[in-house]
Amino acid sequence: MKMYLQDLQEEDFEVAVKVVIVGNGAVGKSSLIQKYCKRIFTSEYKKTIGVDFLEKRIYLNGEDVRLMLWDTAGQEEFDCITRAYYRGAQACVLAFSCTDRESLRSVGKWKRKVEEECGNIPMILVMTKMDMMYQAAMDSFEVEKLSKQLGLPLIKTSVKENLNINKVFGHLAGEHLSELNRWTEDAPIIQIGGGGFNGFSQTDFLTRYEKNWEAEEIEEKKKKKSILKKKVNLCGDNCLNYCDTRAFFLTPMKKKRESEHVKLDCKSICKVL
Repeated sequence: MKMYLQDLQEEDFEVAVKVVIVGNGAVGKSSLIQKYCKRIFTSEYKKTIGVDFLEKRIYLNGEDVRLMLWDTAGQEEFDCITRAYYRGAQACVLAFSCTDRESLRSVGKWKRKVEEECGNIPMILVMTKMDMMYQAAMDSFEVEKLSKQLGLPLIKTSVKENLNINKVFGHLAGEHLSELNRWTEDAPIIQIGGGGFNGFSQTDFLTRYEKNWEAEEIEEKKKKKSILKKKVNLCGDNCLNYCDTRAFFLTPMKKKRESEHVKLDCKSICKVL
């Protein structure tokens, strides 16, 4: 039986983006993704229990993009459940309602929660229920000021009127594609640890790393030569475990093991000889 393997072309792959939608309860997060994915709208409020999931495929900038939208509950009692679903997210919607002033104040808290789990990912600030501006609990100046403070783009939406819904998720998908293109053109330098390097730059670290590597190779050659000169090795397995520079990225640090005192007797020496 013959088996033929067909080469996979670049166009055979699709781009998948995990997007989390966060914000206080009743701001319209579920309505937002229901309208975007299913084109339906209902004015009845139904509290999300834990998380909900919807998916949509779009074609953007010559790429097939699969958006995986995770709708999370905004109530505090579900916080321990929803935070687990933030992990692995590649984009985020920070939603608040123009009729709920407390939801605007909580935007910073939601942003920090997502960053604690996902790091620095593309985010967008979304004001919902623009069709109810006559009941607004804030003015546009406050909203734009918050947008500038957080350094996030602001999009004003209305699910009922289908205003700017596609724009929200199209923007996040475009940001993710741009990030992928930057990785393709120029791969970033790997950060060591959460806080990066302290006391010196990455360039200095890599320079020192290269010098240490060369020095250790020379030292290793010297050790091999000295071992070849010895005819009998009486130390047995009592050797020191250590982690050199080359193993810095590969293996965890091992503690040195103190070598025990080896008692030599005539019988063991005769056997070796």
